[in-house]
Order: sequence, then structure tokens, then C-alpha cells
Amino acid sequence: MDWDRVEGNWKQVKGKIKEQWGKLTDNDLDRMVGKRDQLEGALQERYGYEKDKARDEVDGWFKNSKW
Repeated sequence: MDWDRVEGNWKQVKGKIKEQWGKLTDNDLDRMVGKRDQLEGALQERYGYEKDKARDEVDGWFKNSKW
């Protein structure tokens, strides 16, 4: 699955993202509307991740998610 499907199913995916990264708020998720770069930015902001760490986190989550 590619990231376009995440964007297309954003309402369903938001819950899975909140399970993974509970510090993200509903407002954070509503604002990003499935945009990967915005998710990575929010992880940097909420968790203090470096850019590469945020990218790795999203890659790992995306690869291991049950779709």
C-alpha cells in the first residue's frame, strides 16, 4: 500500500495513529489531513524527534500496520 491510500482513508487511519502516538491531538490530526510530512513534523514537535527519527518512526509504523 502506498501513502495515497492513507490519505484517502484518513478518518479510519487517525485512530491507528493516535494509538501509536498518543501525544498527538485531534487538532493535530485534523490539520494534517493525511499529509505524511505534516505527521512527521507533528512527531518532531510533540515528541522532540529529530527529522530522521520522525521519518523512521512513520516508516516503521506504515510498514507494520495491518491494513
